[in-house]
Parts: sequence; structure tokens; C-alpha cells
Amino acid sequence: MSDYMQLFAPYDRRLLAEIPLDDWKTAEKYLEDAANLHAAKNPLPIHKRIAILENLVATIQREKDNLAYTATEEGGKPWNDTIVEINRAIQGIKYAIAALSTMGGSEIPMGLTPSAEGKFAVTFREPIGPILAISAFNHPINLIIHQIIPAVAAGCPIIVKPALTTPRSCLRIVELLRESGLPEEWCRAIVCENDITARMSSDSRLAFMNFIGSERVGWTLRAGLAPGVRCSLEHGGAAPVIIDETADIAIIAPLLAKGGFYHAGQVCVSVQRVFALRNSAAELAEAIAQAGNSFIVGDPLSPQTDVGPLITLDARQRVSKWIDDGVVSGGAIIGKEMNNVHKLPETCLAPIVIFNPSEDARISREEIFGPAIAVYSCNTMEEAVSRANNVRYEFQAAVFTENLRFAFDASKNLKATSVIINDHSAFRVDWMPFGGRGVSGQGTGGIGYTLHDYTQEKLLVFSM
Repeated sequence: MSDYMQLFAPYDRRLLAEIPLDDWKTAEKYLEDAANLHAAKNPLPIHKRIAILENLVATIQREKDNLAYTATEEGGKPWNDTIVEINRAIQGIKYAIAALSTMGGSEIPMGLTPSAEGKFAVTFREPIGPILAISAFNHPINLIIHQIIPAVAAGCPIIVKPALTTPRSCLRIVELLRESGLPEEWCRAIVCENDITARMSSDSRLAFMNFIGSERVGWTLRAGLAPGVRCSLEHGGAAPVIIDETADIAIIAPLLAKGGFYHAGQVCVSVQRVFALRNSAAELAEAIAQAGNSFIVGDPLSPQTDVGPLITLDARQRVSKWIDDGVVSGGAIIGKEMNNVHKLPETCLAPIVIFNPSEDARISREEIFGPAIAVYSCNTMEEAVSRANNVRYEFQAAVFTENLRFAFDASKNLKATSVIINDHSAFRVDWMPFGGRGVSGQGTGGIGYTLHDYTQEKLLVFSM
């Protein structure tokens, strides 16, 4: 270990810890140990993996409040939302255990041609090999669970690199795995600078890279993978929501506010761009802003807080600049009362709605990753769908309607991997497929889908 990093709380910028930074010597050892472990072809028996994961469930349940404090303090997500995240993490471990009972191969039909006569063929799944997981800050418990627990279940050694803004949550999860019975070399956390991460990701000893984070970093690392190394990439989007004339504004506005302002908008499928018909768009924007104004912004450790800080001062300043850009482009700010009336810490932003910013504004084109929602007025629903598709991203979208035909038509025409009907775009449960296409990512997340990624199929053919 060559150096230390200082970790600051995103809310009040107090120093939380000085954490040792790992160097290449440590990374090299972890890679070599993982490669040797896989080459030995002696994975932990499945029943032992299940026992370890069952122990982990019990351990996390006991440690829930301590984990929540650590994650809230370093990540800034409000306490109540962090408790929900940890409960999801516990369920995710249970899903991984259950998936092991159904993860098998199949019989391949033989005898269909003369050459295949007298043959019997079956497939089975085996661990893919050493895995490098690179994680993000916004769900510092649940993302780590999604990345490392399928590896434990599959029998793959894994090295996990947490976001440098939220390393302690990951380090604690790895410690709890050891306390639950997993030998150290099967799962290791590494806290390192980006150059070490890039060097690790290009190493030929890896079999798989699981990346969650920015598209710039993800695609750069993918380009440097050694031949044969597989990967999954989860980036972001600028989630569109289509509102047709049958939707009830009073019902949907609180849902959109929660979907856009949850965790200060720092969610890859957060509600960002809302498209409604001209005769109702202004009313909808006001209703979302009113719902947002009811949210308490402040200390994430307070159970009363709904919206916490942006992860860094730089992030806060960037989001503010994008909001100003939306106004300069012609948009109108709605719901800025809290920023004016209440003295918020410099790390926080109150929820904001921008009505009809230009299509050229940053908030209309890029992922803002902050507590701001843009609402656009459209002449027709066809126009709404067309404008919703006018970005580079393909991730989750949402449609609010009581018209079944429109729900199907819009879902078919929207550029998205998932379309949520009558709920916000940030809806997710941990067993569903989750991920983006194009610049928004590659591969499919979700506990069972990641477990499948971490294994590969082998065919056996018998001559009878």
C-alpha cells in the first residue's frame, strides 16, 4: 500500500476516514491468487456456498443499523432509503441462493441425422473464472451485493473495486462475507486509483469484468480488455416519461417527483424528461414541483430527510450549471422556493422542475444525475415519443395511460430496454432484467442474470 485517501461526508464535508490506497503489487497478488484458485478446478462445494450466503443474510440483518449508518454517512442517501436498500440487498442474497437450485444445463437432441445416431448430449454450467467488479457510489450496499454475491454463488473468485466516494460500505460487506465463512481469497476488495483499475481490467488473467458507472470510463475499460474477457457495462440514461390525456395528474405527480428526486436524482434511471400534451403539461409541471417542495432536504442521517446532498461539491456545481443552462435556453424554473427560503448546505439542491427547456439544453440531451426534472409540452403523443427518443441513451422509460393500446404502441416505439407502465422510470426489483443498450451499457443486470454471466455452458457428448 503506497498512500492514503481522505474520505469526506458529502453532506457536511467532515472527514470520515483516511483509507489506505492499494498499489499494483497488491492488485497483482489478488489477480494471481484468483487465477490460481480458478485453475485448481476446486471451487467451494455448492452446499458450502449456500451455507455461507445464509450466514451472510443473518449477519447483515444483525448489522443493518451499522451498515445503514456507514452507507448514509459516506453516500448521502437518506436514512430511510438506505434501510430499504439494505433490505433489498438481503433479498438479493436470498434470490442468489434460490437461483442455484434451478441453474442447470439441458439435454441436446441427438439422432436427428445419421451422424448423430447413438449419441447422447447434455450441457452443464461451470464457473467462468476470475472476475473484476467495478462499482458506483449511488447504491453502495446493493450494487456490491449484485456484483459479488452471484460470484460467490457461481464459485468464481472476485476482486471488487468500490467507488472512491463510498469505499467503507464495500469493505464492510467483504468483511461480513469472511465472517460468514468465505475464505479470504474468494472475494477481495481493492481501494485504488484509476490507473490501477485500468491495469487490472486489461489483465489476461480475468475472465469477466462487471462495471457500473459512467459511460466514458466503462467503454474505455471495455476497449482495453484482453482477448476473450467478457464484460457487462451498466451506464446511465436520461429517462423519458410519456403522459397521455387519460392519466390523472393528481395521482402521477407524486410518483414522478419520487422517481426524479429520490437520492437527489443520482439514479441511472431517474425520471428526467417528462412529455405531456400542451393542454396539461404546465399543470403537470406545477404538480410535480409542488410534490417536490414537500420533500425535506438536508442531513441524510435524519429519518425526516427525503433528499440528501449531491455526492461531491463538483457534482452540485455541475447540476446547478445545467439547470441555469436550461433556463438560458428558454425553460422556466418551477419549484425553487426551498432553495430561496431555506438555507441549504452548499452540498444540497432542492428539487427543481424546468418547464420547456430547449431541446439543445444539456438537461434535454444528457444525464443530469441531480434533483431536476424537465417537463415538455407536446402537440401529439406521436411527437412526445419522437422527442423522447431524441437522445443517445436506451435504458428505462415510463408511460402513464389508461389506454391499453397506447401503452403497447408507446412501449414498442420508445427507445428503451424496459418500459414501466403507470409507475416512474426508476422502478426496479432485483430479480428483473436491468440494463441499457447502446451507450447506456452492455449485458443484463439482475441477480439471476449476473449469476448466468458468471458461469458458462459446457457440452458433453456420449457415444452409446
